[in-house]
Amino acid sequence: MFCIPTSVSDLRSPYSYSYKIFETFIYIQDMAYKSKYKPENPTKYIGNPNNIICRSLWERKMCKYLDRNKNVIKWASEELSIPYRSPLDKKLHKYYPDFIAEIKEKGNSVQTYLIEVKPDKQTKPPIKKKKITKTYHMNMRTFLVNEAKWEAAKKFCSDNDWKFTILTEKQLFRGK
Repeated sequence: MFCIPTSVSDLRSPYSYSYKIFETFIYIQDMAYKSKYKPENPTKYIGNPNNIICRSLWERKMCKYLDRNKNVIKWASEELSIPYRSPLDKKLHKYYPDFIAEIKEKGNSVQTYLIEVKPDKQTKPPIKKKKITKTYHMNMRTFLVNEAKWEAAKKFCSDNDWKFTILTEKQLFRGK
């Protein structure tokens, strides 16, 4: 049986049944989306086209775009690893960029792009408020690790004459 909180106090009391149901509902809403993507043009995919994992609805939208766009010659999802040093533990880790795409540009030139899909808020340092919270620390750690990954990706792209780009909801949902 689904239980709707009857008052604000129900939500604040961690012992109320209503609170537990509401908390579970919020958890389900916040869980990461994960699905397999089956390409319409499997010959364009670099790697195994039967094993394309989308970790968000935004990545799924990008898969569809790369798969269906006539100017995309080849593409892949998380098929490349780039070493980076984490600023948190100072150890080497592997970064798997979301996408690689060979794109035919104006004048029929071909450019390879390394593409990362991220929420805009994860592309900037979190705003420091008067009270430093656990959420602030978590968001700062995420940002610092992302920044280290992206610096490694930029260097990799520079060394290989590729371009690195980060797409956020601002680019993915432009015009909606």
